[in-house]
Amino acid sequence: MSKTSKILIIIFLFFLLVLVRFFAFNFLYDPFITYFEQDFLKESIPEFNSYKLFFHLLIRYSINTIISLAIIWVAFQNKSMIRFSIKFYFIAFLFLSFLFFVILNSDLKQGYLLAFYVRRFLIHPLFVLILLPAFYYKYLKE
Repeated sequence: MSKTSKILIIIFLFFLLVLVRFFAFNFLYDPFITYFEQDFLKESIPEFNSYKLFFHLLIRYSINTIISLAIIWVAFQNKSMIRFSIKFYFIAFLFLSFLFFVILNSDLKQGYLLAFYVRRFLIHPLFVLILLPAFYYKYLKE
């Protein structure tokens, strides 16, 4: 695959990540979108359905993960990087979703920022922005 085609495919995949963010509000259940957009310091946390929220977080995280894995594959075409990334994303989801629901069930007594940032890692493809430079550095060292 030529360098130009790799770059174009990666740009397209990043565009897909933007589309996921844009359309997720319409299709996925997340009562915390409006909560964190408003003056949440003075508001109590909204009512939410834990099972529905978990399922929709899983869907969004999975879509972002699949696109992120495609970006990593196109950039490096290395099976060991993909295997590591799959394990990383799986463990990260388990840990972050558990932490997020523990924080929510404590009514944000630790503060709203921890819930805000844990949720951000669950719904946004931030890990690809961490893994790409790390893999590139590894690629340069080989």
